[in-house]
Amino acid sequence: MSQDADELGQGSARILLIEDNDSNRQLLSDYLNYCGYTVLTLAAGAEFFTAIAQFQPHIVLLDLKLPDIDGYTLLEQLQQRGEEFQVPVIVVSAFAFQSDQRRALSLGARRYLVKPVNLNLLKQAIREELPYSVL
Repeated sequence: MSQDADELGQGSARILLIEDNDSNRQLLSDYLNYCGYTVLTLAAGAEFFTAIAQFQPHIVLLDLKLPDIDGYTLLEQLQQRGEEFQVPVIVVSAFAFQSDQRRALSLGARRYLVKPVNLNLLKQAIREELPYSVL
């Protein structure tokens, strides 16, 4: 786990970003930090639930194609974990088929954005999904 902010969640909304592509992860992390968010990044899904428990993100940005586990499985596991792990998930994926989008949304994702993601749309989606207590 790499932490991209000096302190966990102090003064800003916390975003957990799971993206295996190094350049995509760095670009999104830099952009979200620039927007004032505290970002924790993961390159794989293995530490997903540990990161949620420790970092307590307000939003998760999830790629579906990860090296160790697919994002669909993480969405399924997240649904089964109960109240303490209920966090809005925005899928950011290169999978552009409607069937992929429907599947992710049926598994609890709040939004589905196709790569290459429009950064303004991403910022808007995050703002709309953040709990009012964080805004």
